[in-house]
Parts: sequence; C-alpha cells; structure tokens
Amino acid sequence: MTKTIYDYSIPVLTAMMGNLSAILAKGHQNAVERNIAPEVFLNSRIAPDMFALPRQVQIATDNAKGCACRLAGRDIPKWADEEKTFEELQVRIAKTLELLASIEKSEMDGADTKVVEMKFGTREFKFTGIDYLNRMAIPNVHFHCTTAYNILRANGVPLGKMDYLRATA
Repeated sequence: MTKTIYDYSIPVLTAMMGNLSAILAKGHQNAVERNIAPEVFLNSRIAPDMFALPRQVQIATDNAKGCACRLAGRDIPKWADEEKTFEELQVRIAKTLELLASIEKSEMDGADTKVVEMKFGTREFKFTGIDYLNRMAIPNVHFHCTTAYNILRANGVPLGKMDYLRATA
C-alpha cells in the first residue's frame, strides 16, 4: 500500500502531541514531588531571548493544527494564547489531538502537490504540500516540542530520549 501525505503528517503530529503531553505531565509531577512551584518551570526559558514553556507549547500546537488544516483545505481555528498552567496546556494539547483525529484521510487527497503559501511579517513562503510538511511544519513542531523538553530537563526533570520518542518508537 502506498503511503500518502496523510500517513506522513497526521500520525506523526498526533504522536508528537502525545509525547508533549506526557513530557508536560512528567514535568508537573516532578514539580509537585520536589515541592517546586509549577510557575518556576512554566516561566523558564532556555535563553533570555527565547519563549517560556507555555509559549513553546502554544507554538507546537499551532503548528500541528495549522499543518493539518492547511493540508486538509480547512480553515485554521484561532485559539487564544492564554494558557498559564500545566492543566491549561494539557487542555490545549487535547484540543489539538481532537482536531487531528477529526481529519479524514480523503481530505488530504492531492495535498502533496497543492500550493501552500504563508506569510510571516514581511517574509513570504510558497511550498508544495509535501515540502511544507517536510521543510516547515514537522521541523517546527519538533523544534518547539524539543525546546519544551529542554526547558523541563534544564530544571532537573528526569526526562530522557524515550520520553521524547515514547509514542514514535
């Protein structure tokens, strides 16, 4: 059976969102066990000019939902970026997983060759669907999931590679 763009997008995005949820759960549990206010982890960032943990999760979920909707030809839902707690971040991830689960394989027929245009500030990008998936969407989701992982790891949360790969390995 030939794999489709759906096969290379929705299962991967779903796995990454599941992994991110598990990483956050482990971080929250670790804060509780070590009697550290959750805000310490939530307000942490890798470097002063990088976003803190909640924004990393928001961007990862935005990229996952944006990818799925662009490739399926759907409007991308706009979500307020107001999450400030681990619980609120988990709700956002769950919403993303629900959206991903709602995408039908048939909605992505022909998406590998469709044109995806994006604008960030003054920069414009134009991709085929498959190039968008491989060169923009998946790398962005991985970047922000990895950064969330690294923020928690830098705060002493005992995470390892298998926490990052748990649903994909």
